[in-house]
Amino acid sequence: MLKSLCRAVGTAVRISTITTSTSRALPLSTPTLCTPSSATSRPFTRSLWMMNNKGASSGYRPKLFSSRVLSPSVSCGCGALHTEGDKAFGDFLSDEIKEERKIQKSKTLPKMSGGWELESNGAEVKLSRSVSGEKIIVTFNVNNSIPPNFEEEAETGQQQQKGEEEEDIVSTPNFVVEVTKQEAAKTSLVFDCHFPEDEIAHGEGEEESDIFAIREVSFQPEGDADWKETSYTLSTDSLDWALYDHLMDFLADRGVDNTFADELMELSTAMEHQEYIKFLDDLGSFVKCK
Repeated sequence: MLKSLCRAVGTAVRISTITTSTSRALPLSTPTLCTPSSATSRPFTRSLWMMNNKGASSGYRPKLFSSRVLSPSVSCGCGALHTEGDKAFGDFLSDEIKEERKIQKSKTLPKMSGGWELESNGAEVKLSRSVSGEKIIVTFNVNNSIPPNFEEEAETGQQQQKGEEEEDIVSTPNFVVEVTKQEAAKTSLVFDCHFPEDEIAHGEGEEESDIFAIREVSFQPEGDADWKETSYTLSTDSLDWALYDHLMDFLADRGVDNTFADELMELSTAMEHQEYIKFLDDLGSFVKCK
């Protein structure tokens, strides 16, 4: 019994000695990877940063995740953003302006016959003339004056032939005619006119019809730019044709007829194109920061 106890104590002492010796043989700085001679070793896996460079000796630090930052492509003192997209946009605008100037019919605006005086403020246009104690003022705006070009598809589904010429772009703005009698200048008779799409063009040999139409008629305070909703407005949608014809004759006697309407469209088309080119030029200067 005592002999067995001594044997057990001796065995415990040997195990403790081996454990202590092993722990001392492994310093704290020992790497966790096993040596190549170990039975449990695995092939050495090179880290991503070592594969990208020469290792720690190069001073390189790992960058596992990197993002592309678009830096300005052009140095400019304005401090604004400039990208490659802006440069491509500016180049496109330069080419577009050159093409538009090539097709521009004239740099000078066409003149209106009948002694009309022209005043313009950007997209707003004012025509005025005086006749026998009356003052006639016509105002219009070239903005949104180009009708949308919806080409109707052929019934057979075939595309338009390449040799067919494209139609010219024509500006057809709504316009307001204001007639004021100088002796009684408190109110003016005002006509709101427009160009119906089906009446803009009439072929040769056809009976000539009015290329513009009256939409509304009202008495408004003289010289007031805003249309007063408190004033009664006569709509021509359900108007007697005899009364409508007299209103059209009233305008024709004061120089607002088909000839005037044709010249107004020509003037508006030239001004709209002029403003369009100016806008493209301003847009190019804005993009390029000139």
